[in-house]
Amino acid sequence: MARIVFMGTPDFAVPVLQTLLETQTVAGVVTQPDRPAGRGQTLRHSPVKQLALQAGVPLYQPASLRPPEAAEPIRAWAPEAIVVAAFGQILRPHILSLPPRGCINVHASLLPRWRGASPIHHALLAGDPETGISLMQMDAGLDTGPVYVQEAIPIRPDDTAETLHDRLAALGAEMIRRHLDDILAGRLVPQPQDGQAATYAPMIKKEEGELDWQEPAIALERRVRAMTPWPGAYTWWQGERLRVHRARARADGPEAPPGTVVRTRDAIVVTAGAGSLQLLQIQPAGGRVMAVEAFVNGHPDFVGSRLEQDVTACG
Repeated sequence: MARIVFMGTPDFAVPVLQTLLETQTVAGVVTQPDRPAGRGQTLRHSPVKQLALQAGVPLYQPASLRPPEAAEPIRAWAPEAIVVAAFGQILRPHILSLPPRGCINVHASLLPRWRGASPIHHALLAGDPETGISLMQMDAGLDTGPVYVQEAIPIRPDDTAETLHDRLAALGAEMIRRHLDDILAGRLVPQPQDGQAATYAPMIKKEEGELDWQEPAIALERRVRAMTPWPGAYTWWQGERLRVHRARARADGPEAPPGTVVRTRDAIVVTAGAGSLQLLQIQPAGGRVMAVEAFVNGHPDFVGSRLEQDVTACG
């Protein structure tokens, strides 16, 4: 068993840490500082911190690892390697060079496709047929290091960012279980990435959940799936935000301007730039998630109305 320091923060990282606790010697865990959350803005432990506390593993929560002296607590743990999964900070050379066997990242894409902070969202937005996990040797670039091993999984037609996240988190943990010993022993040799084929997945912003009804229906459906559960897909109706939780693209659509809500023989749809988007579950401002038919029963004027693309257009 190797002496490992783990660096990670959100739910995605928890299965990897659990696997390391079961298979290696975890000398310490580095995670982001506690953040205010909820309506009361009370400080909340990261999911990784919660597991580390349960396991009784030493914790380090630096505001930044940029200063060279910030590496000293990690150096004191004397790790043979550092394993990273969704930590949330870029590692500088004084961290990358610290362990003799390097820093190994669990990245949620098939590199070099979707380097960056939000690979799961971007794979869904692009309509990729598959994605996966890459175990890579970290270097000073943004997910540019050589790759030890990759495994792909298909993206299902009903996958959301949440369901795909959970499947990839489980896959990442299983790959660490199967391959980390071979990586540390030098039996797996990392292969350089093809930089010419790289695509980038910048961090998703809240406003990217907004639906543009000029887009084709298939792109709108992908956006709903990619933005579920966060930041949530939404549009505007009667000056208030209307969340769209589930929707399905249809190739056909009524003859009406994009954004028009229409009742067809079997569905409630919104016309799009091409085709139409069948609404399944929505959530009005201040309300609960409900089937669209239940919403229409209470708001019959929804049918025939025009959904807007931004709040300024709602008057």
